[in-house]
Amino acid sequence: MKRLSGLAVLAAAFALLTAPGSALAANARPVSSSALDFPAAFTVTPGGSRILYGERFTGRIRRLNPATGTSTPFFKVPNLATAGEQGLLGLALHPSYPNDTRVWAFVTRNLSGTATNQLLRIRADGTGFSVLRSFPAGGNHNGGRIMFGPDGKLYVVVGENGFPSRAQNLATPAGKMLRLNADGTVPSDNPSAGSPIIAYGIRNSFGFTFDPQMGRLWETENGPACNDEINLIARLTLKNYGWGPSETCSSPPPAPRNTNQDGPSPLPPKLFFAQPPALTGAAFCRMCGLSSSGQLFFGDYNTGTIRRARLTSARTGIASQAPFYHHPAGVISLETPVDGGPIYFSTATNIFRLNP
Repeated sequence: MKRLSGLAVLAAAFALLTAPGSALAANARPVSSSALDFPAAFTVTPGGSRILYGERFTGRIRRLNPATGTSTPFFKVPNLATAGEQGLLGLALHPSYPNDTRVWAFVTRNLSGTATNQLLRIRADGTGFSVLRSFPAGGNHNGGRIMFGPDGKLYVVVGENGFPSRAQNLATPAGKMLRLNADGTVPSDNPSAGSPIIAYGIRNSFGFTFDPQMGRLWETENGPACNDEINLIARLTLKNYGWGPSETCSSPPPAPRNTNQDGPSPLPPKLFFAQPPALTGAAFCRMCGLSSSGQLFFGDYNTGTIRRARLTSARTGIASQAPFYHHPAGVISLETPVDGGPIYFSTATNIFRLNP
């Protein structure tokens, strides 16, 4: 994540209209009764009765009761590596929960002195785990967001580890969006037979989510010193999102093409921020209590702003966006129950519920 850089985050985005005169109409309350230790990854059970969260720097995973604010231990990831942007970075629950109460996690582990990103499946009773996939790790740009989609498949975003050329290299999972079966194998209907990759040319992402109305995948992406993005990811057609070794914040070409010019037929983002706020988590409102049903919310780390985006009528673009809530600390993850409910977000010290 980028460091705090002030409030210079006005976006330029294909003549995007920011809603005039929009007022911030939300507040947030902490869910935990005590401070938490960097809950970068968390997920909410159907119905919202429990929040499962992970501590990025300790590897501890805990179950939190949002009604009481208390939590209980579940599991601790061994041999955790935490340099730079490494650590416990992603958590997911199976779509059939509570029938299947196993937990999936994206972590960076120290294996014989080498930092390696791994996709783990943790036993329902928290007594052990299986390694489903291993990925290259870097000091930064590890990605780590994981989530089951409406098709029952597990989606994983992996950063390019600080090496832009990896994003265009289809021989490595770095700089890619992956689609997997729950056991880590490759689905038979992926775009390329035997390959988990469904999108490439990705720099580093801290968030993605699925439109509950259309099932489409929306992803937030951190740029360098320019061009943070929101992308609409084509799931079953291998597409290139343009990040690679030719990236520059200079012009020509004009933004956002200057950071999206590598490889064949690069797709432009649906929204970009010329001055990057460090975009993080994203979630759609579905019965969230904010009078914003079907709208996309996304946060940023630099300014603590959560923005609300209104999609186009076809729900394939962004018609407008505006700040919805400002928090005094950087926003990391956004989540909502898969069956609808409140929007929650995390900071370095707690998980909060977004309220009208």
